[in-house]
Amino acid sequence: MTKKEYPFSAVKFLMFGFLVLILIGGVLLSLPVFTQAQKATPFLDALFTSASAVCVTGLSTLDVAAHWNFSGQLVILTLIEIGGLGFMCFPVLMLTIFRRRVSLKAQMVLKDDLNLANISDGVRLTMFILKFSLVMQIGGALLLAIQFVPEYGVKKGAWFSLFHAISGFCNAGFDLLGNSFLSYQNNPYILLVLTVLILGGGLGFVVWHDVVNWFKLHRRLSVHSKLAITVTVALLLLGFFSYIVLDTVTPVDKKLAPLEKVSNAWFMVVSSRTAGFYNSDYAQLNDASLIITMFLMYIGGTSGSTAGGLKTTTLGVLICQMVSVFRGREEAEFDERTIPTPTVMRAFTLFFMTLGLSILAIMIMSLTELHGGIALRQVVFEVFSAIGTAGLTMDLTPHLSVVGKVIIMFLMFLGRVGIYTVGFALMRKRLLNPDYYHYPKGTVLIG
Repeated sequence: MTKKEYPFSAVKFLMFGFLVLILIGGVLLSLPVFTQAQKATPFLDALFTSASAVCVTGLSTLDVAAHWNFSGQLVILTLIEIGGLGFMCFPVLMLTIFRRRVSLKAQMVLKDDLNLANISDGVRLTMFILKFSLVMQIGGALLLAIQFVPEYGVKKGAWFSLFHAISGFCNAGFDLLGNSFLSYQNNPYILLVLTVLILGGGLGFVVWHDVVNWFKLHRRLSVHSKLAITVTVALLLLGFFSYIVLDTVTPVDKKLAPLEKVSNAWFMVVSSRTAGFYNSDYAQLNDASLIITMFLMYIGGTSGSTAGGLKTTTLGVLICQMVSVFRGREEAEFDERTIPTPTVMRAFTLFFMTLGLSILAIMIMSLTELHGGIALRQVVFEVFSAIGTAGLTMDLTPHLSVVGKVIIMFLMFLGRVGIYTVGFALMRKRLLNPDYYHYPKGTVLIG
């Protein structure tokens, strides 16, 4: 395999793999056997739900609990699991179980799927991901069962616990409650368990691997892990105190107690970053709160996690570069380390690519969706929710036109797949090819 073939082949396989998975899910969910009413689901709605599940977003034009039966919900949960962990993880698991060698091409695709720096890390990290995910999801399901089993009975409560544990860990945002966790505003326990699951999946598997090794071997955390943790904590604190000051939480039944208000604000800031569960009516939020939420959705989680968005490390690199410029330094620096210039350039490319596509999508949807009392802020909120794979909505998703559904599906796909593969791979392609040339330097005035 030549240097030119590697990036294109790996990215092509990865993208088409996700597309095929979405198509298979759409076909299955459109069948009458998977619905409560035993009637066929319109293919575009089934495809939209499948894309949302595979891209771990949570937006749906139909009520998941009311429309699909247990089998349909199981299909959705399977798509969430595969999409969240990466569809290459499961073939690698099978090969490992049967003691078969993972081919070089499979390792290349796995490297792009997990957004890793080295091919050699893929198989080892995959096994860690599967073990870590199993522990987190089973543990989360058991903790949720403490509340759901007494409330819904053994069978239904166990299913609810498992579904929401997987959906929460994969940052998918799908729920079987009808109104997400709006009715659990007075239950800090449930909100706390879900936030642990969301952070477990959204912080990044590379980060968790470093943290586990640090406790085992007392090693130093990598620059990536330190930057990811630093930015994540900063975003959580920024969002939390903003929601508290702005009094964002909208009580459903009565005025919330201080502890309940704190737990709800914490749940909102954690979930809004990419999980998609909601415990407040976003249509009632003031504009300042919506801006904070859209910013959190746009940034999203950490690279190499179940979350989408621009990513915390991308934002961190951009901030480091900005600080270095003001300090008169030529290169971005963090934790007494220099961040490579190609990494900074990829961060800027991703930032402008995602922001430009978001603006373009808003422009198009402002022409196709602003009818029947729908406001522009609903469209803007929907777009950032889709590209950040956050899954929150201001009640626009069920009313999307055909054009709107296609655009949102594209943004969800880009948020989950395109940013990981196309953007990074196109930049890597040039780096892998030594036969490039430089033009003479030119001066441009800035600022």
